[in-house]
Amino acid sequence: MSELKIYSESGGMNPLRHYTVYSQIRDALHDIGVRFERWETRAEKLLPGVDEEVVLDLYRDQMEKLMAEEGYKAFDAISVGPDHPDKEALRKQFLREHTHPDEEVRFFVEGRGLFTLHHNNLVYDVLCEAGDVLIIPPGARHWFDMGNNPEVITIRLFNNPDGWVAHYTGSPIADHFSRFVN
Repeated sequence: MSELKIYSESGGMNPLRHYTVYSQIRDALHDIGVRFERWETRAEKLLPGVDEEVVLDLYRDQMEKLMAEEGYKAFDAISVGPDHPDKEALRKQFLREHTHPDEEVRFFVEGRGLFTLHHNNLVYDVLCEAGDVLIIPPGARHWFDMGNNPEVITIRLFNNPDGWVAHYTGSPIADHFSRFVN
């Protein structure tokens, strides 16, 4: 089940608000310029860790249509299972607070992960699952945790033709918040 917990950036680990209803999550994220949607996933069950090209081939028509409609220039897939040889390096890379100069779309195809946004003095932990979509505005500070034993497949769309380009903020804030436990 998707959920959103909102914390004060300096207020400890007790959330100020906690939502599990889709419309409440959507509305709370909308207030900070983030779109939260649900897209239909394919009936074919994919196992996290499957080759990313398999994921891209399965969703290519849908993503190319979205690229044409919305002007996105690139998309990629991340498929990480518990046996992925680079899972620790990938996790470490995504756990650092960063921004992108362009909009990022993240579609959760399979599995779960904790996507965290840092806006003003609040931290928004969004536990996403298959079918969830986050559309993050340019410049939004965020990080992502797939956990110690990742089981997640996501597709990301970008306005930048180079795809995923992170600008790390240098802030240690991500170190002060809970991690995704799976």
